[in-house]
Amino acid sequence: MQKLTIDAAGVHVIAPTPFDETGALDLASTARMVERYLEAGATGLTILGIMGEAPKLTGAESRIFVKEVLARAGGKIVVTVGVSSPGFAAMSDLTKAVMDMGASGVMIAPAANLRTDDQIVGYFADVAEAIGTDVPFVLQDYPQTTGVVMSPKVIQRIITANTSCVMLKHEDWPGLDKITTLRRLEKAGELRRVSILVGNGGMFLPYEVERGADGAMTGYAYPEMLVAVVSLSKAGKRSEAHDLFDRHLPLVRYETQPGLGLGVRKYVLKRRGIIAHDTMRKPGPKLTPETIADIEWLMARIEAAQGARKQGLAA
Repeated sequence: MQKLTIDAAGVHVIAPTPFDETGALDLASTARMVERYLEAGATGLTILGIMGEAPKLTGAESRIFVKEVLARAGGKIVVTVGVSSPGFAAMSDLTKAVMDMGASGVMIAPAANLRTDDQIVGYFADVAEAIGTDVPFVLQDYPQTTGVVMSPKVIQRIITANTSCVMLKHEDWPGLDKITTLRRLEKAGELRRVSILVGNGGMFLPYEVERGADGAMTGYAYPEMLVAVVSLSKAGKRSEAHDLFDRHLPLVRYETQPGLGLGVRKYVLKRRGIIAHDTMRKPGPKLTPETIADIEWLMARIEAAQGARKQGLAA
């Protein structure tokens, strides 16, 4: 398996964990999901993240799921595994297991009880020691969920102190100026380069690429849109990138609702035939008929726009 490096770019899809109607792992859907993400042009997959319902899995289930994804990915793309945990023992144990299986690296968010800059920096020094300094890791910056605010200076300190930190997963909001600041520090020689991939459902994706992000690490249910927007943005085709993004933005926004988003995403993935069921383990949202009607309408608009575009290209 390829190792995660500072040159990681493109779209690393945050993959959900498929369950069958009983709530058991659905490995058939897992295999199909990985295949569809590869077909969509993903350059990486990230599993057992916040949108992967990792806390709802047993340790054994986590390992079974990782093994299946790695087998289906076949070394064609990088696979990053979320290993965030309240304790370092569990984090270290899962990291060793997935790296031995062939994972490319791991992703870690700060513990929710961290408040001062020194506490945050010290925490990631302990993280690197716990998982091993030879394991590439992603620094996840998602204060909306963790409650931990990391300024550019704190991120700079973490990256400087830990050579195994190869990527920042940027999910702060508002956060465009944070990307700009980090890239300016890099240009000034005050920060070594790391990959920056962005999350938050891709809500600001074209702007983030324009500010210096290398791509996305998120899980919108039309991953081919994310791939195309990143490619168009990097090619300097700004209008085309924004036009495509804008066609999907209403569903992106709907899918990014706190608490409801994963339910929406799984429903769309099911409707697209990527997974067989939209089951979420409890506790989790149950979509109302009204919400489902909204999603169906949003999907119909996207499909109609795609059909019209294909006809225009063929004419």
